[in-house]
Amino acid sequence: MYPLASKRPASRTTSGFTLIEIMVGMVIGVLGLIIMMQVFTLSESQKRTTTGGGDALSSGAIALFGLQRDIRQAGYGVNDPNILGCNVLLRAGVTLNAIAPVTINHASITGQDANTDTLLTVYSSSAGAPQGDGIASQPASAGAATYPDVYQPNTPSAFGNGELIIATPQNRATPCNLTLTAASPVPGTSYISVTAGTGLANATQGLLFDLGLAPKIHAYAIRGGRLTQCDYMVNDCGNAANNNDTTKWVPISNNIVSIKAQYGRDTMYGLNPTNTTMDGIVDWYDQVTPYGPASNPQYAQGTAQPAPPMNGGAAGPTYQCAYARISAVRLAVVARNANFEKTAVTAIAPTWEGSVAHTPPNPPTAADSTGWSANPIDLSANASWQNYRYRVIQMVVPLRNLVWQGVPTGC
Repeated sequence: MYPLASKRPASRTTSGFTLIEIMVGMVIGVLGLIIMMQVFTLSESQKRTTTGGGDALSSGAIALFGLQRDIRQAGYGVNDPNILGCNVLLRAGVTLNAIAPVTINHASITGQDANTDTLLTVYSSSAGAPQGDGIASQPASAGAATYPDVYQPNTPSAFGNGELIIATPQNRATPCNLTLTAASPVPGTSYISVTAGTGLANATQGLLFDLGLAPKIHAYAIRGGRLTQCDYMVNDCGNAANNNDTTKWVPISNNIVSIKAQYGRDTMYGLNPTNTTMDGIVDWYDQVTPYGPASNPQYAQGTAQPAPPMNGGAAGPTYQCAYARISAVRLAVVARNANFEKTAVTAIAPTWEGSVAHTPPNPPTAADSTGWSANPIDLSANASWQNYRYRVIQMVVPLRNLVWQGVPTGC
């Protein structure tokens, strides 16, 4: 046995790390972690930008699809000059002024986001004749007057029980005030009656327009960066007290920051006063609604329409004919990426075809027709608008229910 003091010392290879070595390793690990997090953050940022752009495109496409669908159907059953531009009492306390297939910035729609346009579309759900059915007579009372709530149409079988109709007189009245009411065939006769007190007296030789069981009157507006829709047949969309009620103005697409729209006019009226033939080709775009609020006397019912400014002051057609000559709507939907960027990523506001304005010669020529009315996309209502990315989706939607009828009689 060896004495205790003679034991060999421990081998150096069995000793641990020193404190300095451990600290160096920790620093290297932290630096690696920081680099990985920076790479991950950059990757996630790019991913959010890419997916956000896709989300904006999807939101814009959904919004435009809904608008396009309604605009394509607009005017069915309400495209005749006898009804275009008339005020229609929909029900007690709710009147739709200036009924038309499509109205841009209708006077009844208020409270939309700043610098955005609104749309109002109207069309029938009836399977009957869209241009109305003639009123052969109204039954006479003992006093030789007529019962205003009873009509004898030329085709009584075309009117089903509960279908909503509008009666117009033989000669259009000024102002033109009509009533939407429910029809009810009178058993054993060729008459139809309507809700008591809603009929039109002395309507013989007039027209009955059948709007079906569920006509569509849809208002669209941007509210709080969302596209919202209001159904005029159920709600009073013109009541400003309902503007923030999401049960009446229902959100249908998020991150929609603007709608821009213009009427496409089909005729060379004003460019060449002798050419009033509608040929299915849009000749110019603008936002001049044929019938505006009563406070604007140039759009009063029954008066001739003023020509657009570029027409040198030439008189225009009557306002119902001016409606008939609107054969398309040019539309742009601006969708926003929901991702807020820390730095400004959009230096210039997005544009669309309607943003371009021309100064036509006097008199103007057909070559200068497009884009006469500038309608730029202004997003400045949101102070941080430059910190978002945008997608603009646009198209021209034909009003086929107006185009097919050609030039209406009297226009």
